[in-house]
Amino acid sequence: MVTSESVRASIAAAIPCEHLEVVGDGQHFQALVVSRAFEGKSRVARHQLVYAALGERMRAEIHALSMRTLTPQEWQAGG
Repeated sequence: MVTSESVRASIAAAIPCEHLEVVGDGQHFQALVVSRAFEGKSRVARHQLVYAALGERMRAEIHALSMRTLTPQEWQAGG
């Protein structure tokens, strides 16, 4: 079974995060990802970075992932 911590670790290994939270029930997950890597990128491009970090796990193990992807400035502003 996939855990929130394993999803978090996969994201953290690929994206330098200032803040990262992942919660879920083993199939459906919610993530808050705050990273400078998102600066200047559209919401779609940000999500693509997270999907790329999870790679094959998105197709094989994780049934649903909702996410908020913010830059540090957006997060500090209450994003």
